[in-house]
Amino acid sequence: MKIYRSKYGLLFGTSYDESIRAARRQHQKIQQLTKRQPYVRSQYFAKDKVFLTIFWTHLMQKRRGERVRRAKLYLCAVDLLRNTSHDPDTVVSKIHPNELLYRFAGQTKEGAFFIVQIKHNKKTGRKDFISVFPKNKF
Repeated sequence: MKIYRSKYGLLFGTSYDESIRAARRQHQKIQQLTKRQPYVRSQYFAKDKVFLTIFWTHLMQKRRGERVRRAKLYLCAVDLLRNTSHDPDTVVSKIHPNELLYRFAGQTKEGAFFIVQIKHNKKTGRKDFISVFPKNKF
């Protein structure tokens, strides 16, 4: 798997409130560009839309410390979604056989590795950004 090097670093903030606020601020900039659901156009998926709303519900299901780690990677994950053309690892979902999970590898400006996960529904063609999480090494 090739690693995409993001031009952004981790979002600032040492506490939970600062980190989530910084990530939400970046999300609101994207949300203001659309009328309905916020999305980004992905180069890998031939400029198809990748919707961002599921990420926030998934993030709020995590414990507080994990939320901070993942929220700091939000801007890098959006940059990866927009600009990567590297092939991801593709996995067929065990629970729902009509869904594919794409896992892209990335690296922040500081050199921290992370994984971005996208869910693709084969029936509808909809792509949703599910998760971003740090990874030690590949």
